[in-house]
Amino acid sequence: MTSPATDTAPDGSDGTEVTGPPAWQPVAALGVTLVFWASAFVAIRHLGHEVTPGALSLGRLLIAAVVLSALLVRAPRHRFTRTELVLLTCCGVAWFGVYNLALNDAERRIDAATAAMVVQVGPILIALLAGLFLGERLTGWLLLGMAVAFGGVVIIGSAMRGDGGSDLAGVLLALLAAATYAVGVVCQKVLLRRLSGLEVTCYACWFGALVCLPWLGDLGDVLSTGSTETLLLIAYLGVFPTAVAFSTWAFALRHTDAGKQSLTTFLVPVIAAVMAWALLDEVPPPLAFLGGALCVVGVLLTRRKPGVPAAAA
Repeated sequence: MTSPATDTAPDGSDGTEVTGPPAWQPVAALGVTLVFWASAFVAIRHLGHEVTPGALSLGRLLIAAVVLSALLVRAPRHRFTRTELVLLTCCGVAWFGVYNLALNDAERRIDAATAAMVVQVGPILIALLAGLFLGERLTGWLLLGMAVAFGGVVIIGSAMRGDGGSDLAGVLLALLAAATYAVGVVCQKVLLRRLSGLEVTCYACWFGALVCLPWLGDLGDVLSTGSTETLLLIAYLGVFPTAVAFSTWAFALRHTDAGKQSLTTFLVPVIAAVMAWALLDEVPPPLAFLGGALCVVGVLLTRRKPGVPAAAA
């Protein structure tokens, strides 16, 4: 295990006073995450059926793990407790491993819009789990924003549904992705109370890669026969939507509620649709603009703070 670090615990558990970063930094980090995650949908769609779900997952996770490990060499590190090791394993196996395999396979069976719509059950599960296990408040604004944003995703999914169909296996795989995403984020939030975002993301990538090792042969075939464009896209997915975006996500999550932050991912389908429009010349249908507007409004509602009751006379 890594050597213990002497830096201040992020939650102030060592008794020292902790000052958070400027308010704009977590917001900017989250913005970077959303843009890169949205770009991943465009890149995966472009890869199509050239790369199997296992090979794609293993490739991007190995690249991300190597990049993050190189950064972690000179960064402060902690010696994990037994509980942290269990949570880190759950986060890596569930969110980085099973989630990627399930989502990539789901998009081979159902159209991307349906998959994105089903996976957006994940933020709702996170908000509920965070309320149950992390003590985060489910305010009226949070619930209203959740409902409005999810309605927007449903409209986008209905408007952009293609010819991929919606077979039961594909829908169940997308639901599995949503559930493992929720479990991973809640575990990550607990880990970030003491560990750095770089540590959590790096080791979670390695655990996720271990889950995907059975597809090492498929990845070898892709490396030996794949086109330069395919290899560059896998490298892009590993460096930016995985290594960078998951690190900026962890940084932002360290300074906000898990439930509230996860609901901002309702914006990912909106950003992905705009990117597909700009990069792939896929013009969204008019109804998709209404869905996108609802997603934006819903996310803004989740950021509202409940009113402070008036003091008793």
